[in-house]
Amino acid sequence: MSKSENKAANYAIVGFGKIGQALARAFARNGIEVSVATTRQPEGFASAAAAIGPEIIPATLAEAVKADIIFLAVRFESHPDVAKALPNWQGKTIIDVTNAYGVPLEKLGGMPSAQVVAQAFTGGKLVKGFNHLGAAILGQDPAVHGGRRVVFLASDDEGAAAEIGALAENLGFAPVKLGGLSEGGLLVQAHGNTWGKLIFQDLIKFD
Repeated sequence: MSKSENKAANYAIVGFGKIGQALARAFARNGIEVSVATTRQPEGFASAAAAIGPEIIPATLAEAVKADIIFLAVRFESHPDVAKALPNWQGKTIIDVTNAYGVPLEKLGGMPSAQVVAQAFTGGKLVKGFNHLGAAILGQDPAVHGGRRVVFLASDDEGAAAEIGALAENLGFAPVKLGGLSEGGLLVQAHGNTWGKLIFQDLIKFD
């Protein structure tokens, strides 16, 4: 049975810039289908999706948000626009791949950026993750030097963290859970003009 046949959920990536395309390469490398969407019509990026692989399915935003697990790979400032695509995100798991570097601290209200994002996606389960690697590294095969590249995950929902941890494993990464958003989220976020302690840490786990 292939990985795509064995999946327990369906997936989407919202945002198809450098980070979105890097994530799409991870799915294609492992034969897992994923919808990709932007605010544009899918015809505008269909050729870029096809160049990555047949597993990458161009979609409208309305189609993409029907997925069970959704990677939010847009600019931090754009997350409220994506959140408006559904009145309620119950039953969805959102992976916050954004970084709020350069966003004034007052706009975050003293909260970790992931908690700000979580508030916008009413009813959804949010996991902060996959945001600490630059696109050039994220798009590479995570199997390196006899080990696997680490991805950090933080969530206030243990079930969602476990679900995304399993997905990270299927994509070839080694997940490391950092706890809740108010603890682990602070380690892997950008806020104001400050990067979290674990941003840009290209760590390898050896099994």
